[in-house]
Amino acid sequence: MKMKKLKDILYKVHIEAVHGSTDVNVKKIEFDSRKVTKNDVFVAIKGTLSDGHEYIDKAISLGAKAIICEAFPAAFVEGITYVQVESSNQALSFLAANFYDNPSQKLKLVGVTGTNGKTTIASLLYQMFKKAGYKVGLLSTVKIMVDTNEHKATHTTPDSLTINHYLNEMVEVGCEFCFMEVSSHGIHQKRTESLHFEGGVFTNLSHDHLDYHNTFAEYRDVKKSFFDQLPKTAFALTNVDDKNGVVMLQNTAARKRTYALKTYAEYKAQILENQLSGLLLKVNNEEVWVKLIGSFNAYNVLAIYGVAVELGIESQEALRLLSELESVSGRFQYFISDSNVTVIIDYAHTPDALENVLNTIADIRTKNEQLITVVGCGGDRDKTKRPIMANCASSLSDKAIFTSDNPRTEDPQVILEEMEAGVEAQNFKKTISILDRKQAIKTACQMAHSGDIILIAGKGHETYQEINGVRHDFDDMQIAKELMRQLGK
Repeated sequence: MKMKKLKDILYKVHIEAVHGSTDVNVKKIEFDSRKVTKNDVFVAIKGTLSDGHEYIDKAISLGAKAIICEAFPAAFVEGITYVQVESSNQALSFLAANFYDNPSQKLKLVGVTGTNGKTTIASLLYQMFKKAGYKVGLLSTVKIMVDTNEHKATHTTPDSLTINHYLNEMVEVGCEFCFMEVSSHGIHQKRTESLHFEGGVFTNLSHDHLDYHNTFAEYRDVKKSFFDQLPKTAFALTNVDDKNGVVMLQNTAARKRTYALKTYAEYKAQILENQLSGLLLKVNNEEVWVKLIGSFNAYNVLAIYGVAVELGIESQEALRLLSELESVSGRFQYFISDSNVTVIIDYAHTPDALENVLNTIADIRTKNEQLITVVGCGGDRDKTKRPIMANCASSLSDKAIFTSDNPRTEDPQVILEEMEAGVEAQNFKKTISILDRKQAIKTACQMAHSGDIILIAGKGHETYQEINGVRHDFDDMQIAKELMRQLGK
């Protein structure tokens, strides 16, 4: 990238005070002091774990030319420009967008927010628009796609620099559309504030990230602020079967669109058939067969259809493309073993998502077989959902095996005990706790007979298990297949 004038990239930043000249050339922007090089701008951000303001001196020693901060340091260094701002997160968002010449304005960017369904909707929209012949970008939890080039994703909503870096790459290769997951953390940390959206989608709201947002109302209002910021040229598509769906549209300037299975909406669907091989839906009075499973996916299909039509794809063509879509990695993926045991892998890691998956299985099973669920809860995350998830698994399955998910820095035994506390007395005999995840999956495989169903929940697409800051190789799908083979099942 060529050098940029500091004053040009400060456009739209809420500046409170300046010390030094903004008429200087800068090479790049960094918010991690360790990555600073000569002539960079260092943005000091107060994070949950560390405060960038403590690293201003280090950034200057590495060659930073300008410092963006919420509070000026006690002493100024000669020849360095200091810009005091109201919010460093917000400043970073605009600095990054300006630095890359506002790439979000050069393509059609659609943001998807809500507790469950974000990845599926964003990923399948990417897949659908690729099938329709467009160059497309994707910013998701699973991966980042710059048309056909894949990059690894680390957070649901990456930082502002990463977002604009990839959006700029998408523009350079000629992408016309980009579909992006928008998390509540990302909205709250202002990462999406400087982006120009063509549309926003709201999926649903349930118990998630209450470790980060103090209350459910705060979590809901953060999601809503994303829609409040949409321009009147955009569309806001919301699920009105969720009681928070209407709340999202209350103060938006965007054109309001709705989707639903149970209530009246612009985009409406009815489930005609629900099988392990897919769904037969009636979408706005037209029948369509999709290769996605379960009623929660009927909502995802409707959202995708709505976005496609709002972006100008003819409705018959949208239905044709829907019928070609393939399931997303780690989202209700299944295989059937040699002895006819169905093993389902799903990312369900919230009570709501787990209940959805278990209800979906209940809809397609005969009840003559047993359903065995293997589930764990992540460490260093919302603890209140642990007993709820254990209660859900034990009441909606014939057998439930509690095990480790990603314990992170917590004691995995304590996590299991907190889960067990949620099991009701009548379900106690259906449950067993096995600390080692591989042994837990092996036990489920041993318990299963021909025709039975095993659900392995919580990790889905993840190919690692995180214990005390170390990520170990662990892929639920691979391990289940290997164990079934070893057990001769």
